[in-house]
Amino acid sequence: MDEAGGGFATVIGGLFAATLVFAWGYFDEVHAHFHVLMLVFMAGMIGFCLTHDVFNTFVWFEVMSVAAFALTGYELKADPLQGALNFTVVNSVGSYLLLDGIGLLYAVGGALDMGALGAAVARAPADPVVAAAFVLMAYGLLIKSAQVPFHFWLPDAHAVAPSPVSVMFSGAMVALGIFGLARISFTVFAASTAVMQVIRTLLLGLGVASALVGAAMALLQRHLKRLLAFSTVAHTGVLLIGLELLSPGGASGMLLYMAGHGLVKGALFMVAGILLSVCGGIDEIALRGQGARAWPAGVAMAAGGLLLAGLPAGLMDGGFGRIADAAAAGGQRWLWLPLVAGAAGTGAAVLRAAGRIFLGWGPVPCGEDRSLTDQEQEKNDRPLWLMLLPALALLAGSCVETAGAGRLATSAAAAFMPPGAAAGPAFPQPGAPVIVLAWLSVVLALLLAAWQLSRQRLPGPLNRSAQRVLGPPGAGLDFLHSGAVGDYIAWVVVGLALFTAAFGLG
Repeated sequence: MDEAGGGFATVIGGLFAATLVFAWGYFDEVHAHFHVLMLVFMAGMIGFCLTHDVFNTFVWFEVMSVAAFALTGYELKADPLQGALNFTVVNSVGSYLLLDGIGLLYAVGGALDMGALGAAVARAPADPVVAAAFVLMAYGLLIKSAQVPFHFWLPDAHAVAPSPVSVMFSGAMVALGIFGLARISFTVFAASTAVMQVIRTLLLGLGVASALVGAAMALLQRHLKRLLAFSTVAHTGVLLIGLELLSPGGASGMLLYMAGHGLVKGALFMVAGILLSVCGGIDEIALRGQGARAWPAGVAMAAGGLLLAGLPAGLMDGGFGRIADAAAAGGQRWLWLPLVAGAAGTGAAVLRAAGRIFLGWGPVPCGEDRSLTDQEQEKNDRPLWLMLLPALALLAGSCVETAGAGRLATSAAAAFMPPGAAAGPAFPQPGAPVIVLAWLSVVLALLLAAWQLSRQRLPGPLNRSAQRVLGPPGAGLDFLHSGAVGDYIAWVVVGLALFTAAFGLG
């Protein structure tokens, strides 16, 4: 067990413990079946974190996936089964591709241990079979991590999965795709110049696209769980940017950000579950002003929105600062733009929803006071304090950034990195430009949220100009998220073409 695997396994264990407290009494009618599935789900995630064998990576990937499929469609109703079907089909394609890549690696190295395979790749770094193996393995892991254009399944699954399951989807499962990609990139494929070049080009582009598209789509949502799902797409894009930097600073920032994001997003999905339980809905417009009866959850939601937006506090801020510093050190200061845009856009969406639901801010748009999500609800006889306590615990955990966490992230990143990579300082303090970036992101989030809540009161010409500029891109993005699994598979094929082009041009 290395420090990175052990550290993230600990985060996963903490998330599951908090989730099972949150779900106390949630599934009384089915007794222990839900809890057994959750424990199998946890076993798959922790096994994935700890293994250094590529075939066992696939095995744990499948254990995790099968439990997740069952948990998504747990209620056996039409909408959950449709979401589970999309999830199952797209992720099964990723599983097949991952297994194919492992088979090609075995053909090259005659071994399954990651260290032995890394030595085999170092002996034949230009072998085209090595490149093909990376493409297939990276493909499967990028699907699991819901990176653009492989992300379409995630909002569909989140929208219908029980809230305790959504906590684990966004808190841990999606980030594990990036974790696995980092491990094979640095441990197995580090000696391949072609692979490293593709990581610096194509994977960088996918990370930037995920940060921007996820933030934009989050701002367009009124279904709170879909909003949070697109927020996850944006923040996993930030994680991929940290990986692409191929530096100890970027890798340690990725690990810190991964842990902090998991805790914050888990808390926000618990707030969504509280709204479903207490208020009987999840639609932002229909819930306008209805959250007052659960106002402590509104405080937690606002705090989570500020942390997503880049508030200079806690693990996410530490990771953001390291990734931004590593980008500057690598001559890629322009990456500050997608980092800030992803954080500000997702934070604004959460803060806007909190203002509308808990404070009644923002008028109800004409003709939009009801939606298809109005009938969605969850078990409503659980005490508020029991549901809120684990959410507050997760938020508190995300805000505690100690020197020990920084040293662990630096040490874990050094173990991830290929031999000869320079070690970073034990726990670097973010520089003045990075702190300015963090506050800039928070201010932008607050301004965006205020604009969305008050735009109907703005002068007509200003509103019409904004609609002309922002309306077509928003409508286009919404059109692409069709809900049809055939369309999602078509985008998987588009992604394969992008990988082929990246290696061909390189």
